[in-house]
Amino acid sequence: MTRPAADTPIETRWEGRFITVKQQGTWEYVSRSRGIHAAVILAIDDAADGRHVILVEQFRVPMGKNCLELPAGLVGDDSAGEAVEVAAERELEEETGYRAAHWRTVGEFYSSPGMVSESFTLLVATGLTKVGDGGGVDSEDIIVHRVPLPEVADFVAAKRAEGCGIDVRVAMLLAGGLVANL
Repeated sequence: MTRPAADTPIETRWEGRFITVKQQGTWEYVSRSRGIHAAVILAIDDAADGRHVILVEQFRVPMGKNCLELPAGLVGDDSAGEAVEVAAERELEEETGYRAAHWRTVGEFYSSPGMVSESFTLLVATGLTKVGDGGGVDSEDIIVHRVPLPEVADFVAAKRAEGCGIDVRVAMLLAGGLVANL
């Protein structure tokens, strides 16, 4: 598809609380409402029993099944101007029951740039301390998995065999590049 001319208007076709469907020329896409984006957390637990990654599993309506993911959440969905780091800290504790002593921002990435304008900031959390059960808020029903890093590929394969969807961000764990440099 060719790039629309710079003066081609962007039309809002539908807007809800969290997403907006837009069209520019013949190009249709979805964006986050109110300019919110996401914080995604790669939480690494270095403990006496080895190095682990914290993953979450939850039912995702668009897929109609559970999905294995990195912990994540929206930045600024409840309070405008929220800092990414504040949202990441909140989401890590709500979803997993862990707090991190150390945070490193990796950068901004785009989820599916061919159809969604959503971006997310990836943060690495280390120095983890378990402070609660996690599981999310309201009716999120999040299952927390603490997976030894050397076993991630087998764990993901087993979850896939169970019928669980796998979030694309889990691929970086399978590739090993980012985790190897922590």
